[in-house]
Amino acid sequence: MNIQNKIYSSVVAVFVLLLTSCTKFEDINTNPNTTTVVSASMLCTDVVLQVAEFNGKDAKSYISDNALAKYVGYANEGQMGTQYNNLSNGSFGLMTVLPTVEKLLEYAEGSPMESSYKGVAKFARAYLFFKLTMEMGDIPYSETGNGESGVYKPAYDEQEFVFEQILEELKEADQYFENGVTFNGDPTPYNGNPEKWRKATNAFALKVLMTLSKKVGNSVVDVKDRFASIVSEGNLLTVTTGYFGLEYSTLNPHPLSGTKDLFTSKTILSALLVDELKKLKDRRLFYFGEPAGAEITAEITAGKTADDFDAYVGVDTSVEYAVMNANHNANVYSLLNERYLKENASEPRMLITYAEQQFILAEGIIKGWIATGAAQAYYQQGVKSILESFIGRSVGASHGVVIDQTYVDGYFTGDAAFKSDVDSQLKQIWMQRYLLNFMQDSESSYFEYRRNQYPIFPINVNTSLNDNNKSAVPVRWLYPTTETSYNQENLIKALDRQFGGFDEINQVMWLLK
Repeated sequence: MNIQNKIYSSVVAVFVLLLTSCTKFEDINTNPNTTTVVSASMLCTDVVLQVAEFNGKDAKSYISDNALAKYVGYANEGQMGTQYNNLSNGSFGLMTVLPTVEKLLEYAEGSPMESSYKGVAKFARAYLFFKLTMEMGDIPYSETGNGESGVYKPAYDEQEFVFEQILEELKEADQYFENGVTFNGDPTPYNGNPEKWRKATNAFALKVLMTLSKKVGNSVVDVKDRFASIVSEGNLLTVTTGYFGLEYSTLNPHPLSGTKDLFTSKTILSALLVDELKKLKDRRLFYFGEPAGAEITAEITAGKTADDFDAYVGVDTSVEYAVMNANHNANVYSLLNERYLKENASEPRMLITYAEQQFILAEGIIKGWIATGAAQAYYQQGVKSILESFIGRSVGASHGVVIDQTYVDGYFTGDAAFKSDVDSQLKQIWMQRYLLNFMQDSESSYFEYRRNQYPIFPINVNTSLNDNNKSAVPVRWLYPTTETSYNQENLIKALDRQFGGFDEINQVMWLLK
């Protein structure tokens, strides 16, 4: 943290100095075809991309996140720790965007777009701090981003306070966007539309509040009333608002694009995912995966075809690694659909969606937090929205199967029909949120499992790499190793306050108590 703040602050200082200096030498050597002046628009683009882009190191880390949420298994290249319930150290790297946020506000001051850029700044701060506190617990908040002021060792704030401030920042963002105008530098499909940003901000606030469901009546945050207030104000995503995220393209390819040789033969769909899609007769299965080779071999199965649900077989992600490899080599399992590896632009990166918002509203109805609407209607609206997003996005059918409007309209039969008892209804809603995030924001599915213990993740005490609790999925990442060297005093205080001084992946943070 110390080093990151120092480096980033130094870079910003030098950059600004260069911008405000002008010599004859610089005038002569300026390339007329390159940008030499920083603008609020450029800074806005940088901030939004750091929030919305996948921040993993490489394509394999993208697979690893999906393995943590038990969407996939990974064969032939050594055990993937997240598949077998091992979490290591987290990172505060996202905090390096904070000086850029401050520069955005500085450069926007006095401009017609100032209010909109303030909204972006507040939203970005809330989004990144939410992610970090969800991963680790107490985190530096109040004193972060102050390297230029000489604060290189920020104190850790209690998680309850961090959540309170996240929600306050989202409230402020809502107000700024309400008074904002269309702004430049927005790389998302919203294209600088403050009304759409406002709706996404409030949808995200509902997500944060639902995350706090265990703290109702036991927190300074009035979860139920704040949730109801946001819903009653009505500034939420609609079916036509679109999503907050990024479109993939040749310039911004999907993280797995171009990795065919590396991942085609290694990434296996999980039985948890496959079996649920088969149970629902959900055609997303054909878009997510490839048929199992052994199932379409005529000599063995009388020739199942790629458009047959029964041709798809997932792996128990807790099975012994050697067993998984042997079965994989025998073509027993369904692999990740090759389109993810071949196409620059498969599904877009969708981080805040109308579909998830509707699932959250459905749960809010069931929990009695709101009285507007019906849980069944919200559930069906959410499912239809995500299914309809496949119409026109993928190139034609996948494995001879198409998701079209007729299929979407007839989806809610059998196991997909809304159940009559509350427990089953909640499980249906949680499962659809899980399916929504496949190859998307898979970390959110891990967070939801941690909150609800659903869907049920497979655990095998004989294969688990969670050494201190073989029968459990870990509940947090460790703090960054750099904190031990550069912010040890504040780290120790945070560990003593939360976990009896022990930084360990099974330690339960305030949110989950």
